[in-house]
Amino acid sequence: MVKTQVGVQLIVFGERAGRDLPGVLRDVAGAGYAGFEGGAPAAQAEFERLQATVKQSRVTYIGGHCGLGDLSDVEALRKRIGRVKALGGGFLISSGDSRLNTLDGYLDAAKKLDQAGRLCQEQGITFCYHNHHWEFRKVNGAVAMHAMIAATDPKLVKLCTDVYWVHVGGEKPAEFIDCYRDRCIYFHFKDGTGGDGAGDFRELGRGAVDTPAALKAALSCDPAWIVVEQDTTQIDPTESCRISREYLKSLGI
Repeated sequence: MVKTQVGVQLIVFGERAGRDLPGVLRDVAGAGYAGFEGGAPAAQAEFERLQATVKQSRVTYIGGHCGLGDLSDVEALRKRIGRVKALGGGFLISSGDSRLNTLDGYLDAAKKLDQAGRLCQEQGITFCYHNHHWEFRKVNGAVAMHAMIAATDPKLVKLCTDVYWVHVGGEKPAEFIDCYRDRCIYFHFKDGTGGDGAGDFRELGRGAVDTPAALKAALSCDPAWIVVEQDTTQIDPTESCRISREYLKSLGI
């Protein structure tokens, strides 16, 4: 059994993460995080800047995030994966495309995910798909998320389960995790008001998600990382990170 560590996605810091990454990472470490999830550098200069910063940081680079469109160019994707590995990251995480509106579109996306998973596997890192809420809508009579998961190879495509977007999509995060526990190896813990206020993000424990139940289910999957993600905040980002970290500590992690 691995010891689950807690990391943070840097999206909450907005443009500051681009202009003052060393300072952001100092704040992240001070708030009690062991690692961070950032970008998956496409450009060499961006990679070199990130590499220099990571070497001086007290927090681990967990992995990089990209979009579905970034998976189409195989050679570019190989380079991106290599840079994630060189930074010490173990994961490449890809989000989907909200414009997909047919079952065939999601099944075509599944082929891209399998290809990306195979390329990651070749370089010794793990590929994960990050859900949003839109994948839980029905397309051609099927729930897109479940259809796409079923169409991908479980050995190649794992899940970065975003518990808030599962909730907004109309399912219970703990039940979703239990359903796919063999593929749920990486988690984004996020909170918000849900419903019509889906974009109203909150610190963990201050929104509508049943975080204790979701965390219990997630930890039963023995993940290496639980990653806090808050897309936006109405207060200081470092304070948001601190509040969410303290809440997780109150739940035993």
